[in-house]
Amino acid sequence: MAGSAAAPATAAAPVLRISGVTKRFGSLVANDCVSLDLGAGEVLALLGENGAGKSTMVSILFGHYIADEGHIEAFGQMLPPGNPKAALAAGIGMVHQHFTLADNLSVLDNVMLGTEPLWLPFSRRGAARKRLVETAQRFGLQVNPDALIEQLSVGERQRVEILKALVRGARILILDEPTAVLTPAEAESLFDTLQQLIAQGLSVIFISHKLDEVLRVSHRIAVLRGGKLVATLAAGGASKAELAALMVGRTVEPAQRRARAPGELTCSLRGVRVSGGSTQLEGLDLDLHAGEVVAIAGVAGNGQQALAELLFGLHAASSGRLELQGQPMAARPGDWVRAGVARIPEDRHAVGVVTDLPIWENAVLERFSTPTFSRGGLLRRGAAQAHARTLIERFDVRGTQAQGVATPTAALSGGNMQKLILGRALTGDPRDPQPPVLIVADQPTWGLDVGAVAYVHQQLLDACAQGAAVLLISEDLDEIFAIADRIAVIHHGRLTAAKPVADWTLASIGLAMAGAQHAH
Repeated sequence: MAGSAAAPATAAAPVLRISGVTKRFGSLVANDCVSLDLGAGEVLALLGENGAGKSTMVSILFGHYIADEGHIEAFGQMLPPGNPKAALAAGIGMVHQHFTLADNLSVLDNVMLGTEPLWLPFSRRGAARKRLVETAQRFGLQVNPDALIEQLSVGERQRVEILKALVRGARILILDEPTAVLTPAEAESLFDTLQQLIAQGLSVIFISHKLDEVLRVSHRIAVLRGGKLVATLAAGGASKAELAALMVGRTVEPAQRRARAPGELTCSLRGVRVSGGSTQLEGLDLDLHAGEVVAIAGVAGNGQQALAELLFGLHAASSGRLELQGQPMAARPGDWVRAGVARIPEDRHAVGVVTDLPIWENAVLERFSTPTFSRGGLLRRGAAQAHARTLIERFDVRGTQAQGVATPTAALSGGNMQKLILGRALTGDPRDPQPPVLIVADQPTWGLDVGAVAYVHQQLLDACAQGAAVLLISEDLDEIFAIADRIAVIHHGRLTAAKPVADWTLASIGLAMAGAQHAH
């Protein structure tokens, strides 16, 4: 599928028509009179900033939300609002970014889940197996029906998710960030699958922040901004710069990485092992120097979280030596924060913030017990709120116009929540505004739009230029090649040598991610 996809052969009536859909949440207009259509055998890409209204639109389409105005037709029939079962029956399926599979069950069991009534006296596994095999053969999605999900690669799990939708009769497939956790080879396999799907008349809504992929696989591109549909254009002839500008309403300048010599050794790991849990680390050797970005690439679940939690101070090494600025560090998160380690966790919702708390409380969570923000065991509310206002202004945290620092953190979009976490990590104690000595950024731009990505990258590079060492843990190879000085690949808890970016190619890093090379 080199270049943008060829236009669908037919010009029949749309298989999906969204007409004047508006959805409000209080004073917020999430979707503002949006109208879209989707043709048979067409790939329609849906783009937009975080908070632009994409998720709301998809939730209305599935019946999870009810539109305040407008309606949706699927295959010429009105789709009942607020009825997920009706959406599934109409032939609408979705593959989520985070898979919804039971790891301890087989492929067949996962595909069958929810397809049989509870009162059925026996399970019709034979018929279900036959249908699964026939569907897999028809669309070129070969899987072993008896394999356990936990034994499958990430790419194979995604194949099962697609099969789940197809076996249920999906004729419209929504793919949400489908390559976010795939190796380059698995992404290529997905694109081949898309070719098979559209060739047989399926229609696809493709949601992604990766503009290269959008231009490659889609026929048309719809862009949402601030809840409004601001453009619908053909993929052929469109450019990444044009799409980025449409998404954010301005020209987006990519972060600038400048070559520089690494400084003093900041953090050192020698023969570090972490045992226990689902993922282990096996004899890691890694040096992190001031003024450089070292990226850790790898498919999810290969030890990245164990490494991040080790450097967050959450877990101790089972063996080996771990030093920060020449000093051994214990597994006490407060010690790491006080030593100048800025922590940006992978899961911004569950770990990065407490969503039930207002912005100002989250802004000081890691330092609420310091003299700056507490006195006599009592929180200094005024100082904390002033600090939060500084973060909001400096890091351009949006969505606080109505309530200011009292805004519930849960009300922020993903991009603005990440800006808040980034600001908290990089600013430190306002009484002692020293730049961090080490920044551990775990998936810092996961799910963010192109504008937010550029902003986060530039903040990391600016901190690096001021002398911080940056460890970037990412599954996005575009991100890694854009800002890293050296790259190491983690596979099954083992780490390759961290080599200069110029020593890696997309092919070699993909092979290492798949385990073809994992020598220290």
